[in-house]
Amino acid sequence: MNEKYIFIEQARCINQHAIAKWAESIGVSKSGYYTWLKERNKRAKREERRSLEVIQVFKEGQGHYGAERICGVIRSRGGKASFGLVKSIMKENGLKSSHCRRRQRSLTDSRTARSNCYKNLIQDLSIDAPFQVLSSDITYIRTGEGFEYLCQIRDVFSNVVLGVSQSSRMTQDLVHQALLAVQGRFNLPRNIIFHSDRGSQYTAEQTQKLIASFGWHQSYSRVGKPGDNAWSESFFANMKKEIIHWNHFPTRDDARQACFEYIENYYNYERVQKNLGFLAPAEYLRTWQEEHNLFVA
Repeated sequence: MNEKYIFIEQARCINQHAIAKWAESIGVSKSGYYTWLKERNKRAKREERRSLEVIQVFKEGQGHYGAERICGVIRSRGGKASFGLVKSIMKENGLKSSHCRRRQRSLTDSRTARSNCYKNLIQDLSIDAPFQVLSSDITYIRTGEGFEYLCQIRDVFSNVVLGVSQSSRMTQDLVHQALLAVQGRFNLPRNIIFHSDRGSQYTAEQTQKLIASFGWHQSYSRVGKPGDNAWSESFFANMKKEIIHWNHFPTRDDARQACFEYIENYYNYERVQKNLGFLAPAEYLRTWQEEHNLFVA
């Protein structure tokens, strides 16, 4: 039947006043044709709205969201979307997520730190509240002036990046500055578990003393098990896919500014995450705190 209506539509371009004649000649009613035309136009408008919605969410994600995340964002806003439809719309409009499969190399997992005194305190721990466990790691960024190193500390429950430090040298002071920045900004409670790999920057005596002075407990990944610190590994992998691998930084200051804007303006406050119910980390943390009437300054 659709083929007949399509024939009338094409014939209409030749003589728009002969619709009844064309309909009668091929055995369909004029009213049936108009009903089909009305439904087709409605369907076209729905498809256009869906395409515009997908494009808008893709732009909101700064080109980093794939079909699954776009689908989740639309559903979280009360809309309807299927993975297949979103994927098809992205393909039709040339929308391709910046994410690529590129393995992140660990910088700090020291093979010399094999002592049993470096305990893993989170292996069987259920993390069900903010500021229960913090995760930290170090990565590098290539610039025209040489490598720039970045240390980040994040809340494992909400994924909020609480603080960072950057330097041209990968020393224990890089970790110290990040720790002091976090504690100075948030005044976090005691008995937090601070988790990292066994890099010398984290196992250093001065680092251990600083963490102990906050009343925190230090935890380490097992040797050769980067998955024990998957939160930080995942963050750095995403950051590199989304801004580092696609940009050239002539100076260290350029890299520092780009990282600051990515973390403080985009990642914490705008970048929605599937495991957070398609909320950004800061919004997820705020919502949890309001529901439980628990706040950290």
